[in-house]
Amino acid sequence: MPLDSPRPVERFFGADARGDIDAIVALFTDDAVVVDERQTWQGRDGIRQWQDGPAARYEYTTELENVSRTGEDRYRATGRIDGNFPGGTARLNWDFTIAGELIRRLEIAP
Repeated sequence: MPLDSPRPVERFFGADARGDIDAIVALFTDDAVVVDERQTWQGRDGIRQWQDGPAARYEYTTELENVSRTGEDRYRATGRIDGNFPGGTARLNWDFTIAGELIRRLEIAP
């Protein structure tokens, strides 16, 4: 992972690669927001629903290309995922807002 990656971002991608839903949920603040596939999940219960539902629908691997700081507490990860979803490959941006050692917001989009 690039040197500009804060610990919560590194831990998110590590837990995602392991499929560790409990570890992913624990990385978010109580009132965190995730936006993925044009849907929004809020709070840890909502984030668990995202992980148990849409995020678990397909098997995939993630290849990060870069993580850069975009603001005081904001980071963008760029890369691609390959898996058994329609099209098989997607280029994505993961936009993180960090609060200390936790993630306050994550938006995933092409």
